[in-house]
Amino acid sequence: MHEDIIADLLAEKGIDLVASLPCDRAGDLCFLLTERFQTVGLMREEDGVGVSAGAVLAGKRPVVVIQSSGLGNMLNAILSLTVTFGLPLPILASWRGVYREKIPAQIPFNTRLPAILEASGIPYTVVQDAGEIGKIGAVIDDAFLHSRPHVALISPKVWEGGRCEVCRDLPPRPCRHRVVVGERPLPAPVTERLGAIRAIVPHLGAAAIVCNIGVPSKELYAAGDRPLTFYMLGSYTQASAIGLGLALSTERRVVVIDGDGSLLGSSILPVIAASAPKNLTVVCLDNGAFGSTGNQPTCACTGADLEVAAIAAGIPRTCTVADEGAIAAALDDPSPGPAFVRVLIRPGNADVPNIPLSPAEIRDRFMAAVKERSV
Repeated sequence: MHEDIIADLLAEKGIDLVASLPCDRAGDLCFLLTERFQTVGLMREEDGVGVSAGAVLAGKRPVVVIQSSGLGNMLNAILSLTVTFGLPLPILASWRGVYREKIPAQIPFNTRLPAILEASGIPYTVVQDAGEIGKIGAVIDDAFLHSRPHVALISPKVWEGGRCEVCRDLPPRPCRHRVVVGERPLPAPVTERLGAIRAIVPHLGAAAIVCNIGVPSKELYAAGDRPLTFYMLGSYTQASAIGLGLALSTERRVVVIDGDGSLLGSSILPVIAASAPKNLTVVCLDNGAFGSTGNQPTCACTGADLEVAAIAAGIPRTCTVADEGAIAAALDDPSPGPAFVRVLIRPGNADVPNIPLSPAEIRDRFMAAVKERSV
């Protein structure tokens, strides 16, 4: 039915990766897209911004498919990542709260959504019924032509007229060994973040690097700048999401340098495990603090164990290390990923200068480096 028309339109526009969190009004479309496209199933809509950014940086043409209420979770990521770096981001949003809405909670935000998007400077196009499906193609064209976000607000009226023939059966759950992690000694941190970063840099090889926001990016630049590094300038929680989108879009090894605060605020670890990119390693520099804002304690300071969280999420290869030799061994391990390396470090920020590159310069040289054939 109309879902097939939209899927055909996406294929015609060269879409080759879909990041999706379903809406019951557009549930058949979400089922269909998983049959037709490489799809990343999200746990939180804002991670679709990062996944799409990573895909674009590797030369792919992604689209995000969500319920419109999820745009409330995405606004900061869209403005601080997509807009700041000038990246295309077409978003197909099932527009709740307006047409025959029966759930009161959908109304307050969604009825104000056009005004919210206008105030944010985010272009949007309303698709009122099936006769306007062609507007979705124009949304995609505009996003990629002008390297900006563009939202299609798709009325539930579009889906009226029959059900799409898709498989709605859940895949079988595989047998898994239950891992129980009991009390265990942890290695004592021996360095602050800059020391850990200096230990990491010699083992990156030809990997593409995504580095977390704030001081970590500045320290990595000071420790060893390279065109294959994407320095984040904002977008809290999006480093590993960007790394996932990148890893799914290139054969090159991808290493994310993330932090305990950022990962504790994200839902990306189970998405990484489910997507299972063998070329992705997430390095969590765990100092138990929000380092870039003055070392206020995170939940990792007193109890949360990020390696256990990675194991629970289903990531197959994990470890916790603290010294330079263990860091090197973890990064040089040739076993397939996704891998999660938790590096215990002491709080502390190095006195390093700001990165002397504009967002466009970071983007352009990174994309050029990723395209090089040497992997």
